[in-house]
Amino acid sequence: MSDREEFPLISGYLSVDLVNTEIVRRGVRHDLLESEADLMYWIETMQERGALFTQQFGCDVNRLSSVALDSVRDLRVFLRKGFERIADGGQVAEEWQFHLEQRIAKAPFSYKMILEKLIPIPIGHPADALVSLIAFDALRLLSTGDLLTLHHCGNPDCVLLFMDASGRRKWCSMKICGNRVKVARHQTRRSGGK
Repeated sequence: MSDREEFPLISGYLSVDLVNTEIVRRGVRHDLLESEADLMYWIETMQERGALFTQQFGCDVNRLSSVALDSVRDLRVFLRKGFERIADGGQVAEEWQFHLEQRIAKAPFSYKMILEKLIPIPIGHPADALVSLIAFDALRLLSTGDLLTLHHCGNPDCVLLFMDASGRRKWCSMKICGNRVKVARHQTRRSGGK
């Protein structure tokens, strides 16, 4: 991600936003977490959004990305399979839940008040800490039932997922896909096609 493309942060949830670090551009799937620098940028972005805090890691965050990239990318693949199954109306497999619980067990939590919020602080290796926080977010979404509001983008070429309890939303975002579809329809109408 050499030109520092912005991440499509459309869900507001750590685990879903991680899955959405894979995008399709011009029909080709792209990984926005190709390097340690990309992961560092994602971590910084999540910190700016208040989804992660420096205090949650037992090391300098710059060091974290060098040991965590493979683990985070493996977790992303695992989460995508489960999330897509849920978005397709399927049930969560017990193995999926168990695997996430095991990832948390590698860096279980204590808690600390940060900015007047009770924040989980993983205890363990920093790479395990990051993975634990992401797994915890996914399990929290499962426990609250919020994962049942997970949807695929209405653009068949898009791989992004989003949360929508109303059931009315079609696109990952109007900016990313909704506007493209509207422009394409408008151009088709102007050219006389249907």
